[in-house]
Amino acid sequence: MNFTISSLDLEAFESLPPHTRRCVFWEVDPSFTNAASTASDDDPSPLRGSASSSETPAGPASLTNFESEFDKEAWISSVLLEWGTCGQIAIDSSTGVVVGAALYAPPGRVPRSRSFPTSPVSADAVLLTSVRTEPGFEEAGDLLIDAVVTDLIRRGVRAVEAFGFVRHGGSRYGSSRHGSSRDALEREYDSPAAYLGDEESSDDRKSSDTTDFGDLSTWSEEAVVEIAREILDGPGQDLCGQCMIDAGLLKDSAFDVVASHVRFPRFRLELDEGLGWKVGVESALEKLVVMAAIDLVGRERLTVPAGSRSGARTTPRGHAETSRDRDREK
Repeated sequence: MNFTISSLDLEAFESLPPHTRRCVFWEVDPSFTNAASTASDDDPSPLRGSASSSETPAGPASLTNFESEFDKEAWISSVLLEWGTCGQIAIDSSTGVVVGAALYAPPGRVPRSRSFPTSPVSADAVLLTSVRTEPGFEEAGDLLIDAVVTDLIRRGVRAVEAFGFVRHGGSRYGSSRHGSSRDALEREYDSPAAYLGDEESSDDRKSSDTTDFGDLSTWSEEAVVEIAREILDGPGQDLCGQCMIDAGLLKDSAFDVVASHVRFPRFRLELDEGLGWKVGVESALEKLVVMAAIDLVGRERLTVPAGSRSGARTTPRGHAETSRDRDREK
């Protein structure tokens, strides 16, 4: 499967997948969406420009609470104008349809980034908010992250950070490349006890079909405290799982955990000189190939076939006779 990766601009906004185009989970202040959720009984479309959705809710709260195509377009427009490229899109080469997108911006432009228990994002980092692909196009996820990293390195950014999402009980919200092939990572991440070093009890609890957390009587006090923290200080009902990045994807992409949490660990990838050197070498090689091709075409045009100037007289030395030579003979 082949993809074309390109930077997101306003012209491509309308071609984004519906959820990516409408959801403002990251872009709108949580206090605003909370107020809209409270008023949703009277107004089913609390945000400007929101439309009714037939999509399955991504979390405990209705996805409609985060929908506003108007606000999403306004956010992208303002970030593009004031900061520059803030997204990469994956296009299916065979159909020309956008099948995935990655969005990123300075943390100050992402109101939701302040709501996580592992906040704040480091001052020297850009926040990668979401990497989402349509069903069947999960392979584009890696390419999107590579494109984000390449763009930020060229712009001199020191690091990129992201909030990972640990999905309990094997539940998957939205489409991502994090499926059954991630069994090992699920064993590591999907249970809070795994973070506490209790791998055996983690496997026991995961075998339960009646609850995501198994028999609580087998839990240590530390595990209970961690779960209580997760419930009390996490985003809770204001969560759009489709706009969160799986912790496993970030780990596979060489991100390191810089702030641990059972559900919302914060990851960081240093964009060091080594990565910059790699991008620079690749760019230089591309330029060399282009220059070599131009030089080859130029030489082909300058080559004059033998005998093409048959009308020219030659001197005894074999050189073409010029008009000055003929004047001398006269």
